[in-house]
Amino acid sequence: MRTSLMLSLLLLAGISTSLFGQDNRANNIDNSNIALQGYSPVSYADLGLAQKGLRDFKSTHEGIVYYFTSEEQKASFDQDPERYLPAYGGFCAFGIYAGAKFRPDPNKFITKDGQYFLFLYNLELDAQQLWLNEQDHNKLVSVADQNWQKLSQTHN
Repeated sequence: MRTSLMLSLLLLAGISTSLFGQDNRANNIDNSNIALQGYSPVSYADLGLAQKGLRDFKSTHEGIVYYFTSEEQKASFDQDPERYLPAYGGFCAFGIYAGAKFRPDPNKFITKDGQYFLFLYNLELDAQQLWLNEQDHNKLVSVADQNWQKLSQTHN
């Protein structure tokens, strides 16, 4: 593993334990059970765009509320919600790779292989760039998938 990646993982681990503790939810939702901070999962998956949804177009799937930009997006989601769910419950993909849950910036994402992955972004860390710098998406997903099996066992 590259030195910069290792330092970033240590920083992520330090941030998670000192500032946030370990999140005990399997989905990244707020107190209103709104997913993706109100951004449309259909926009991510079908358009490759981060678009804020509207209250007029919303659906609930497994107790979680999703917002959309149009009635057409809502209908697409309602037909096949599993297709539109974010990787790792909407938590930062790089954080899951590192073994911790972080709330991502909804504008930092990658769409690949029919999935979209969200990433933490702040003054200290650009997790999307760390992911891209690795240049091995499949390896990162493989490790993150293994970590997610443990991390997702916590309940909403």
